[in-house]
Amino acid sequence: MFSTRGRGSHFNKSTHSLGCTIAVCLLALLPYRQVTAQVATPLTLAEAEELALREEPGQSALQARADSLQEQAIAAGQLPDPVLRIGIANYPIESGGFTTEGMTQGQLGFRQSFPPGKTRSLSTHQFQALSAEMDWRAIARARDVLTSVRTAWLDAYYWERAHAVVSDSRPYFDDLVTVTRSLYGVGKKNQQDVLRAELELSRLDDRLIEIERQRRTASAALSQWIGPDAIRSIAHQPPAWDRVPAPQTLRDELARHPAVLASDAKIDARTAEVQLAEERYKPGWAVDLGYGYRDGFMPDGSPRSDFVSVSVMVDLPIFRRNRQDRNLGAALSERRAAQESREGLLRRLSSQLEGELARWQELTRRIELYERRLVVQAADQARAALAAYRSEAGDFDDVMRGVVEKLNVQLDLERLQTEQRKSYAVLANLGGFPHD
Repeated sequence: MFSTRGRGSHFNKSTHSLGCTIAVCLLALLPYRQVTAQVATPLTLAEAEELALREEPGQSALQARADSLQEQAIAAGQLPDPVLRIGIANYPIESGGFTTEGMTQGQLGFRQSFPPGKTRSLSTHQFQALSAEMDWRAIARARDVLTSVRTAWLDAYYWERAHAVVSDSRPYFDDLVTVTRSLYGVGKKNQQDVLRAELELSRLDDRLIEIERQRRTASAALSQWIGPDAIRSIAHQPPAWDRVPAPQTLRDELARHPAVLASDAKIDARTAEVQLAEERYKPGWAVDLGYGYRDGFMPDGSPRSDFVSVSVMVDLPIFRRNRQDRNLGAALSERRAAQESREGLLRRLSSQLEGELARWQELTRRIELYERRLVVQAADQARAALAAYRSEAGDFDDVMRGVVEKLNVQLDLERLQTEQRKSYAVLANLGGFPHD
């Protein structure tokens, strides 16, 4: 008789080995499936904004600089470290030792310096103002990053839409080729119509290739802000940005733009620097406490007395021409430069705001014109040209011009709407109003 125990054992081991192999393969494929699912999920604008601001290096660097200046502000308000002095005074070098001369001492001293005037509090204020400047610059950086990522996302969205619009129109162009070939085959139309239809279809394919190139370029530009997530398809959910605050409201908000507030903080720091230069006309001072130990005895046999000394040292800022005066002049020039820079920044932002407002208003009017008239007129023109051609009352060139013009109007409207949303993003940056 044959034993079945060995076979069953071998079968169980083989099954177990196969199961382990499958499990390992599934685990290996799990990250790929997760990545594939993530790539397949369309990228929304809100998600792109979150990805762009997450650990954004420029903003993180400015925030780190602000933290550094805040630490320096605390350190600047402290007194200088005291000085410990240890030594021997009046030691005879010709003859004798520590007890030979009555003035020989082992000295222990302690000195504490005090900076002039209010320099400590002013230094603290100066570093705090510089820290505030970095904080505001970090906020301004966040606004600029948001504007950039929104612009990049909207460009990618436009080329996605352009690809969809052109792809949707391709079957119609293909039908025109089929129709002209059929009519030519039965002798109703000439070969020129067939060639023109085939030419326009080829041009459409070339247009799709160019759109695909532009789409890849837009994706590459977006990857600067969000990394590898830029390869994902763009969600067909454009923001509903069709209204902005009143122009005067936007103008009033310019003074509260974080870049302007950063300039204000810088002027504050330069003012503190001027006050510091003025305080340095005042003398600094220091206190010196000393203890002198003496060994040996007096002639009458009594031990020598130890010494205690106290002295106060005061700076004499009498040679001010090439030090204090120069420092004050430099501080005043730095403050004036900061004030002029703020004025230049405000003018630049104001000019940008006015230009963007004009652009927004122009785009709004053009979009209204397209939606109210041009889209309808282009569609009517294409239908009329096709109807005339079918009834042999029109030319095929008119048909193709009408079809191409209808497609161009659709793409122009998509582009205008995209540019309007980009303009909205810039105005939101300047005016500080929400983007939702």
